[in-house]
Amino acid sequence: MIELADIVKTFQAGDKQVDAVKNVSLTIEDGEIFGIIGFSGAGKSTLVRCINLLGKPTSGSVKIDGTDLMTLSPKELRAERKKIGMIFQHFNLMPSRTVFGNVAFPLKGSGLSKEDIQKKVRKLLSLVDLSDKENAYPAELSGGQKQRVAIARALANDPKILLSDEATSALDPQTTGAILQLLKKLNKELNITIVVITHEMEVIKEICNRVAVMENGVVVESGDVFDIFANPQHPLTKNFIRTTSNLSKIEQMVADHVPGVTPEKGDVLAKFSYRQKDVSEPLISTAAKQFDLDINIVLADVEIIGGAPIGGTVVILHGESDRIDNAIQYIRNKNVGVEVIKDARNPF
Repeated sequence: MIELADIVKTFQAGDKQVDAVKNVSLTIEDGEIFGIIGFSGAGKSTLVRCINLLGKPTSGSVKIDGTDLMTLSPKELRAERKKIGMIFQHFNLMPSRTVFGNVAFPLKGSGLSKEDIQKKVRKLLSLVDLSDKENAYPAELSGGQKQRVAIARALANDPKILLSDEATSALDPQTTGAILQLLKKLNKELNITIVVITHEMEVIKEICNRVAVMENGVVVESGDVFDIFANPQHPLTKNFIRTTSNLSKIEQMVADHVPGVTPEKGDVLAKFSYRQKDVSEPLISTAAKQFDLDINIVLADVEIIGGAPIGGTVVILHGESDRIDNAIQYIRNKNVGVEVIKDARNPF
């Protein structure tokens, strides 16, 4: 659906040239939810504006459903842009228009009759669960309701693509969750391709199929969301993932001698991390029985991403030293990552 090839975007700031996007190439499939994540200044918002040419690339090609937007006339480009809806962090609603008026605005000049516009707007408001707010004004709405209006407005021209530029950043966690569920629903029911720009790994984890990680205008890592979470390669990606997991707290807990976390003499404190989608065996209980060990789970953070468990557990292994080694090797052989955090066994 979207093919970006060698996209470069430069800005002139006085005498200085700023390279905001540097030779980025991405392919986004029809009907998927694709995430682009990075800190402020990474170039992700600049890149997403290249998709609909709101910010024309300095060089490179942008193909939407096989059409190279860079080769179109202004009139042809306007027609193609109608296939691409966009929502923003700050909603960008017109305060003097009602909810109905905001959603109807993109249909001005569409050739639809007044009755058809009315039907369409009400259908869209029903889709985003705002049927009872059509006569309200933006000032009377909550942040989540405003974003739902913005989503309905972005869908008015039946786009094939929806670009979401930090659309949940101004919302509280509960409202963010509701908006993300709405985007998942729209993706499924309308088969619309969604590109999500965010600085929050939680958003990527919640709804995206694949993700590209950006830093300093470059894509440093990309792939299936499960694979990226299970086995991140770039330090930036590892940092993002660390912010979403409670397991990252374990080193500090050990340093602070938190009761129940620090292993006693002869024990081993280890972290087990899921790295493959097919890990479904009760590995800890099996290892405890097979190697005659006490394995105590002291911290766990396991969730389902892409239909498979991901995350891990922190455990204390207690028993004979060679049996502990054998159990750790057994777990490793099951394609589970093992990190020994603290080994309190007597080296003699």
